[in-house]
Amino acid sequence: MNKRHLGTNGPETTALGLGLMGMSALYGPADEAESVATIHAALDAGVTLLDTGDFYGMGDNEMLLRSAVRGRPREDYLISVKFGSLRGPDGSWLGVDARPNAVKTWLSYSLRRLGTDYVDIYRPARLDPDVPIEETVGAIKELIEAGYVRHLGLSEVGAETIRRAHAVHPVTDLQIEYALFSRGIEARILPTVRELGIGITAYGVLSRGLLSGHWNANSMSGPGDFRAHSPRFQGENLDRNLGLVEALRKVAEHKGVTVAQLAIAWVAAQDELIVPLVGARRRDRLAEALGSLDVQLTPADLAQIEAAVPAGSVSGDRYAAELMAGLDSEK
Repeated sequence: MNKRHLGTNGPETTALGLGLMGMSALYGPADEAESVATIHAALDAGVTLLDTGDFYGMGDNEMLLRSAVRGRPREDYLISVKFGSLRGPDGSWLGVDARPNAVKTWLSYSLRRLGTDYVDIYRPARLDPDVPIEETVGAIKELIEAGYVRHLGLSEVGAETIRRAHAVHPVTDLQIEYALFSRGIEARILPTVRELGIGITAYGVLSRGLLSGHWNANSMSGPGDFRAHSPRFQGENLDRNLGLVEALRKVAEHKGVTVAQLAIAWVAAQDELIVPLVGARRRDRLAEALGSLDVQLTPADLAQIEAAVPAGSVSGDRYAAELMAGLDSEK
């Protein structure tokens, strides 16, 4: 399994991580037994980075992970946890709470649900507009000093916030969406993390299935699938985006790989500091994603990919308007 480091001073991890969100939330019903089997398959294949959030399934995702890793040596894998997103019992989004005392409370619950003494990487899921990032990071720094957290991470924040956080405590990695369909980080954020020696854990590398090569107009999984409200999956936007996927498919077929493998390999090829996270919920999808590690892209390949899916060619934002407005990374 190929290895990469999360930032200059971060831990070594595999060149591909597994994001667990879809196993508990936001993509419709999931099969718990298959989810656990997929985590097992990832670990058996050598994947070490497992990403979750305390609000995924209102804690269910952390308990799923606890079940999946039971009996395995703790040092064999890294747990990355996002915290702070507030949700109502009806699933509604209620904002973010990243006050210092809340940070410590969220971690206390996560440690209990995960059945571990420490979290490898701890990060606010979003910037709390009412709390200076220095205060949030200061609380995580205290948790690191106490041994409950190993590394500080951030998620979906912009260049200025990254610099302010890094001045309080070294940031190991920034988790942010990055894909052929989501290239907003290239202007300011990517140069900033390169300068500071911060890693990127890139989620959404398949744009929530759009770039998988398996998506069509009938692929929505039913109630609870947030893609039903995502602009990129609506009407003419979806038609145009699937047209881009078909152009990418021609490049993939010429290369002898799948569309998903090509899309994941493209993200990984942009910089050694980037570790793609794949949200595979099934073993077959995981196996396909792992195949991307064997894909070597030449300059000619990259040029063909760029011609098939030029920067800015995607139709529709990556989130609905109200969620986009709350992203510090988009400001």
